[in-house]
Amino acid sequence: MALPDLDDLIAEVDRRCDTAHHPGGQEQPDWLALLTVAAQLAGHLQALADDLVEDYVEHCRMHGSSWTDIGTALGVTRQAVQQRFHAPHKRYSPEMMTGDLRQAMVHVKQAAVQHRNNYIGTEHLLRGLTAEDNSATRLLQAAGVSPEAVHKSVGARLSMGASQAAERIAWTPYSRKAIDIAEARSQQNGSDRIDCDDLLIGLAQVGRGVAAAVLTDTGFDLATLDATAAETDPSQHE
Repeated sequence: MALPDLDDLIAEVDRRCDTAHHPGGQEQPDWLALLTVAAQLAGHLQALADDLVEDYVEHCRMHGSSWTDIGTALGVTRQAVQQRFHAPHKRYSPEMMTGDLRQAMVHVKQAAVQHRNNYIGTEHLLRGLTAEDNSATRLLQAAGVSPEAVHKSVGARLSMGASQAAERIAWTPYSRKAIDIAEARSQQNGSDRIDCDDLLIGLAQVGRGVAAAVLTDTGFDLATLDATAAETDPSQHE
């Protein structure tokens, strides 16, 4: 994958902000509008870069690297790297999941191991959620999306890695965000366990990663789903 250079990024800003050029017939473009788009794009790239580094820091810690070693690799002090990355990631035990989600997690890990991936990405989560009938596949069907099509599409995006199978596989930042959203949703619904549909919605709401792209491509639209739910909810018509 070729990384974009400055000319590529400038062209992308122009593409995203085409209405800023020659507003009202003026010869000069709207430089402030272009600057706003450039800042948004830079923020998106920085967030991606931060997530990338965080992912590899977790792998280094998992495989025994010290904070001093990690700080040296990043060109900062041990104290600086600990301050930035030391917050422990929440561990989700099987007791916090429904039986269906625990079964889906079996398929999630199988997808990672079979493809020799040393991480659990959103693509693995979506693959596992659509392996069997559960509340996630039923939610897809309710949204007019074929679970089989989603399963096939995300499977085609799984790439073969070179890692050996590990007993514990680290979750990527997007995967952790998705399950955090899922947990919050289950609590809002009065449940103490995360179910498959909670995690599916979490993957969609993260808005980034392979799973979000597959869900968008296959037509899964949360806004439409929410509107449909509101129309069928009697409390909304009282």
